[in-house]
Amino acid sequence: MSAILTARERMLGRLRAAAPAAPEAVDAIDTAIDQHYLARRAAAPLPARDRIAAMQAALRASHAQVDCVSVDTWPALLAQRLGDHGVRRLLLDTGSAEGRALRAALPPAVETLSFTRPLAQWKSELFDTVDAGFTIARSGIAATGTLVIAPDAATPRTVSLAPPLHVCLVYASTLHVDLHAAARAERWADGMPANLVLVSGPSKTSDIQQTLAYGAHGPRWLWVLIIDDLSAHEGGQP
Repeated sequence: MSAILTARERMLGRLRAAAPAAPEAVDAIDTAIDQHYLARRAAAPLPARDRIAAMQAALRASHAQVDCVSVDTWPALLAQRLGDHGVRRLLLDTGSAEGRALRAALPPAVETLSFTRPLAQWKSELFDTVDAGFTIARSGIAATGTLVIAPDAATPRTVSLAPPLHVCLVYASTLHVDLHAAARAERWADGMPANLVLVSGPSKTSDIQQTLAYGAHGPRWLWVLIIDDLSAHEGGQP
């Protein structure tokens, strides 16, 4: 016991005797981080077209279904897939142009619902009868296949969390190379949304044997449509 105490005392003595290092200025840390990521992107550039492929590969590796489609064809394609999947009740924001376009393309068998009531008033209906939720991503991160979603009153976090199928639309022109590029390009430091959600695949968990199970804590399926609008944006985001 005395040997242990002596070793402990020696260690604590060295810690107490060490001169405290002056904290590095936040600006210097930010500059070092910027230089690191700028150098990495310069060494391995990822043009806008390549970001689509990287986004697709990362999402598929996370067990998501992902397709790149044109601005004009996605509503009909998605409507058909929803019908084939057996979706009967779809939660979406009809106040958005994308929501209206999808609703117009849906077959009569698919009912659309808007999130217009407080959750407490229809929680059982939402969790028991709604088959899918449709969201529009603020942007995407190609390196990790991450959807950046900013929930609002019309499309709260519940839309991408409660239904067993989450369908998300993201525009190719909003794809960033990595998280650092997204934070800088969108100026998160100047006012990041309080409820920014990052989604990289369907909900999954595993037991002690590391057997994956999908849908335990959220959507069992994630469908992503990357809308190819690059020609209208001259190559997309830098």
